[in-house]
Amino acid sequence: MAFRKRNVALGRTPSSNPASDAISDVPAAGVRPSPLTSHPTISTGTSSLDGLLGGHAGLALGSSLLIEESGTTDFAGALLRYYAAEGICQGHVVHVVGVGEGWVRELPGVSEEKSRDKAPKPAVDEEKMKIAWRYERLGQAGERGTRTDEKPFCHTFDLTKRITLPADAKVNHIPISPSSTFEKICQSLAQSLSSSSPNSIHRLVLPSILSPALYPPGANQPENFLGFFRTLRSLLRQHPTRLTAMITLPLELYPRSSGLVRWAEILADGVIELTPFPHLMDASNSLAESGGARGNEEQPQGMVKFHKLPINTERGEDGAGAGNTLGEDLAFTVSRRKFVIKPFSLPPMEGDQEAQKEAGRPTAKDVEF
Repeated sequence: MAFRKRNVALGRTPSSNPASDAISDVPAAGVRPSPLTSHPTISTGTSSLDGLLGGHAGLALGSSLLIEESGTTDFAGALLRYYAAEGICQGHVVHVVGVGEGWVRELPGVSEEKSRDKAPKPAVDEEKMKIAWRYERLGQAGERGTRTDEKPFCHTFDLTKRITLPADAKVNHIPISPSSTFEKICQSLAQSLSSSSPNSIHRLVLPSILSPALYPPGANQPENFLGFFRTLRSLLRQHPTRLTAMITLPLELYPRSSGLVRWAEILADGVIELTPFPHLMDASNSLAESGGARGNEEQPQGMVKFHKLPINTERGEDGAGAGNTLGEDLAFTVSRRKFVIKPFSLPPMEGDQEAQKEAGRPTAKDVEF
């Protein structure tokens, strides 16, 4: 009587090299599918920003993110540092343009979070149904990860600390050449993509593009600047599961009304604008204090606008409506330990009982003794 081995698909020849199949099936570190479209995504290093990128819970691979900032501040640089630090923690290849090794050594370090397991559990938790244990490990959407035996998708960084570069850190410093600025960047990036492992993830970091302190005068010519964006877009489409890019642009030097910036926004997959609050605003009556601070919360430093998001689908942007990230007023808060983006709303004026009632705050008429 003939016997056949079970669990073998019919019509499929066994692989001569099982190890190669196993390597291809293993996902790269720091990559998970989008809950909206199943595109592979990575974390930007800022959990609040991950949750606002069109419902993908991260930055989709094969896409670029252009962060514009008005004024002379550098809040966008904090997002860029989180993005680079997250790549180093995940073992990704980080390409840093024009700022040198000192910028990498100043990246924020991972904060030390207190373990929840050491806290005493209530008696009610001990009497939970046994069937619920498998659901507890799933966690909630956007959670950083509850298991201790695996890396979190998004680390928590502390700006007061400095990252400890591992011995196997993959950091590629790309200097800016006065003769061939953008061509050298694209050539170095393309060469690294072709020579590295097919499962490697690459992050391109471009701080303050077109800044006179870093770039030569001819870099702002449309044929050079927009040609770079077209070449970068081509590389992103050629490597849709391996490459992402984050770029910051100072609007004080190149406003959004100029055709150069408008074309750059078209060629970029995502566009975010940071508008810091004026420095001369009265602190006692400022919008920052009244609009962002709630109790012990910290005051926001400016507003956030999402002009464009990567991978828009027919389902819309995170449930397209009045409450999505494109139509909601958002503010950012940068403290010594974190960068947070959250909704911005002004509280009702004192004495306006109708507004307080709509906001859910109790009025004098609602209080009964």
